[in-house]
Amino acid sequence: MLLPALLDAAAHRWADRVAIEDPPNGTILYGDLAQLSNDLGGWLRKLGVRRGDRVGICLEKSIDAVVAIIGAMKAGAAYVPVDPSAPTWRTAYILNDCAVKVAFVEESAADDLEAELSKVGAHPLLVRLRAVRGGDAIRGTLEEAATDQEPPLVSKCTLEPDDPAYILYTSGSTGKPKGVVLSHQNAVSFVNWCSEAFSPTENDRFSAHAPLHFDLSILDLYVSLKHGATLVLVDAQTGREPMALASFIAERRISIWYSAPSILSMLTQFGKLERHDYSALRLVLFAGEVFPVKHLRTLKDQIPHPRYFNLYGPTETNVCTYYAIPGSIPTERTIPYPIGSVCSHLSAKVVDESGRRIHDGSEGELCISGSAVMQGYWNLAEHTAHAFLQDEEGTRWYRTGDIVTTNGGGDYAFIGRRDRMVKRRGHRIELGEIEAGLYKHRYLNEAAVVAVPDADSGVRIAAFLSWRTDTPPSIIELKRFCNNTLPASMMPDRFYSVEALPKTSTDKIDYQKLKELT
Repeated sequence: MLLPALLDAAAHRWADRVAIEDPPNGTILYGDLAQLSNDLGGWLRKLGVRRGDRVGICLEKSIDAVVAIIGAMKAGAAYVPVDPSAPTWRTAYILNDCAVKVAFVEESAADDLEAELSKVGAHPLLVRLRAVRGGDAIRGTLEEAATDQEPPLVSKCTLEPDDPAYILYTSGSTGKPKGVVLSHQNAVSFVNWCSEAFSPTENDRFSAHAPLHFDLSILDLYVSLKHGATLVLVDAQTGREPMALASFIAERRISIWYSAPSILSMLTQFGKLERHDYSALRLVLFAGEVFPVKHLRTLKDQIPHPRYFNLYGPTETNVCTYYAIPGSIPTERTIPYPIGSVCSHLSAKVVDESGRRIHDGSEGELCISGSAVMQGYWNLAEHTAHAFLQDEEGTRWYRTGDIVTTNGGGDYAFIGRRDRMVKRRGHRIELGEIEAGLYKHRYLNEAAVVAVPDADSGVRIAAFLSWRTDTPPSIIELKRFCNNTLPASMMPDRFYSVEALPKTSTDKIDYQKLKELT
């Protein structure tokens, strides 16, 4: 099964149902979405796009962007979504790195992007779209092309499940983004697991809060399309404003919500959820970072009836473990809930530093194998090789870099990132544990802890904190609080009170930016 086939099957069954709703720019029906993406795929083939090529998507989240994504795959290419708000040099680096043949870009950004691409010697065809909204920009482009002299007809592309479907670029340790290559089989196996775990139907209304270059968008897009549901696009501005977002979820009758926990935390604190009717909401899914228990408890108290799931997994595997949050959260609980058990389409094991499987109760690195695990990193063979273990049977295991422990009951508990472990004065310290301790402060909104090299102590730990109160606690008060909640070895060296923590384009805390502020 290929990703575009999910849409085509749904269009055959539910041609007159609304596939995508893009407030306030309009809607598109399943039949129209399938036909428009077919037309675009054929046009891209005429432009020379072939099986295995890459097509860039440099567009705001919109119906046009979704059509471009599916049309690219129907032409045989893998789509490469980039953040349209990112610096132009970064977009040019990504498009050049994976040698896109064609890139869709909004007219207002095209000249700057073309100039940056020229600097690195890249000259893909830029398809400039005007007035990106309910599919009109794509339609207009195809209508204009139809008036020109037609290139020779090209036979329809035949794809295989192992062909790349998309390449998602993530931050790299070298400072340059690296492309994670996912095949149709990788994605479809994940979509099928979602169908098994969450039982979506054509009556569901999925949120699309995540940007298209974030792996959360894979669930939003393809699980909704497979089941004939309606995908409701959340524009970037609404997605950042808690009161507007709280109203949006209620008024648009969202039934399946999926986002990073930071968005849900923001809603509990500033969204005034008690003003709205959330009776349509049946599933709340969150992934991408740890959800502080104090905010999760508040959310469940305010909206108690949906089922809540903690989904865990890096871009390289998409979701690989999941955990159903219990109906009530005890007031005395302060530690985050587990990341749960491995998904049915994957296998997991925990290994020590030498790659040997360890016993339950011990800490080690979580490794994943199975049908959803990436093919590798684009054009980074050595990096790909280091990312995998291979056992005696020849099975490849992706090394997540996350340290977990098991409880013997099949659930994994997240301890922290391998690269967020530091040693100070002989003590091994997990920065996430310091954050968990800080979250016990009753007036705290958000906490982030970073470690930077220090000439005297070897490492300096800095805590960045945002508060509910107008005046933050004094340094003396904070140190007194930490003395009561953290071991002395984990006491931060410096405290910074900030209005809000900086976020990446995927709504995760921007730790790199915080390091620059120390």
